[in-house]
Amino acid sequence: MARRNTFEVDETLESPFSFKHLKRAMKYIGRHKGKMGLALLLSAVASVVALFQPKIMQWVLDDAVPGKNVTLLLWLALAYVGIILVSILFSTIRSRIMAHVSQEIIYDIRKDLFAHLQRLPFSYYDSRPAGKILVRVINYVNSVSDMLSNGIINSILEILNILFIVVFMYATNAVLATIIVAGLPVFAGVIWFLKPRQRKAWQRQSNKNSNYNAYLAESIDGVKVSQLFARQEENLTVMERLAAACRKAWMGAVYISNSVWLSSELITQIVFTLLYIAGVYWLGGAIVSFGVILAMGQYVSRFWQPITNLANIYNSFVNNIAYLERIFETMDEPVVVDDAPDAVELPPITGEVEFRDVTFAYEPEVHILENLNLHVKAGESIALVGPTGAGKTTVVNLIS
Repeated sequence: MARRNTFEVDETLESPFSFKHLKRAMKYIGRHKGKMGLALLLSAVASVVALFQPKIMQWVLDDAVPGKNVTLLLWLALAYVGIILVSILFSTIRSRIMAHVSQEIIYDIRKDLFAHLQRLPFSYYDSRPAGKILVRVINYVNSVSDMLSNGIINSILEILNILFIVVFMYATNAVLATIIVAGLPVFAGVIWFLKPRQRKAWQRQSNKNSNYNAYLAESIDGVKVSQLFARQEENLTVMERLAAACRKAWMGAVYISNSVWLSSELITQIVFTLLYIAGVYWLGGAIVSFGVILAMGQYVSRFWQPITNLANIYNSFVNNIAYLERIFETMDEPVVVDDAPDAVELPPITGEVEFRDVTFAYEPEVHILENLNLHVKAGESIALVGPTGAGKTTVVNLIS
């Protein structure tokens, strides 16, 4: 006999991860592709415009200041301020659009999931705690919706940022740009190594979090029974054990996820060092100007920041993929009892009850016995009703 799914049992996925899950999730994104496309366009324009800031600094240091050109300096300052204002405006509009889209996706997923839960058989609810079902509808949907909206938009945007920055860097200085991008293969190797470990770690965390929420829901629902049988101390012990397991699993997953961020930061600092060493060496030989070195230094931050953001998005992606699997696993639960293809809708039911040939009366038991033959005829029955202590049991014993 299979073990019942309780708060002490870790759930196992029936099937491994497949990109079909993402393809299936795309239908929720497709309903808002117009708004998401506009948000992506605004973000891309703001990012491209912001890439001119290092070039402005280069022109200030190499042209305006040495040439004492005050007019050029003022125009460059106005352009710098204009870039900041455009970035703020477009980012604000994009944030408002994506906030609306995110809530729409939450609504769509939660509606479909809840509608499917209404059709599942009793055996589904008998075989698992209510908390494990509740965590799918609330916590998992909230996390997945952010990945499907902001996560995908941000991923595309960061990739575009990297491509734009590479173009600007090579247009400024090809040799220094090559030094900056040289760390990418190393970072790709780190990601490839950590990828399977991240998914397993976040699945373990998802299991422990589900167990914790299951016991929490049961404890709240059955608190009167726990107090009646004085089980507060025992319940507290179980809750502490589940909370400790949840914390341990979360810490283990975070350690692996932070390894991605740490690798990105380390590679960024190494690239910074190599850039300035090469720049200063060539500066002494008058190969590059001070403005070029300063601009390339800013491009280093702008180049590796999207990569770090992609690493963070990847961490969130791996985390939410485990939640997405749970959601679709629930949606794939078979509906055992369903309407026949030719089923018809029931007419409106008013809930009225009609009594025919029924008499209600209350008489002392002595009168009932005296008149029993008068009230009861062939094919009829009698019901004795009344409050406790009225003598119904006595009447029945006397009749028998």
